[in-house]
Amino acid sequence: MNTDLFIQVEEALKQIRPYLEADGGNVSLVEVTPDKIVRLELHGACKSCSMSMMTMKAGIEETIRRSVPEILSVEAINVPAATF
Repeated sequence: MNTDLFIQVEEALKQIRPYLEADGGNVSLVEVTPDKIVRLELHGACKSCSMSMMTMKAGIEETIRRSVPEILSVEAINVPAATF
């Protein structure tokens, strides 16, 4: 595991967590793969929300890729078809 990338992604997630928490949700960083794919687990309202795909793409992924441009993609491991 690339510890530096993991730390950078975790720092990026800190920027968006207050917004997720305000809506009753959250996200956990599960891993950053060797091929620079971020795997996340959505929690609470984010897991079951009909807008979770939009949140992943426009909120979480955008925040991560802006802060850590080396990341190639972001996936939610507990939401069907949540790869972008």
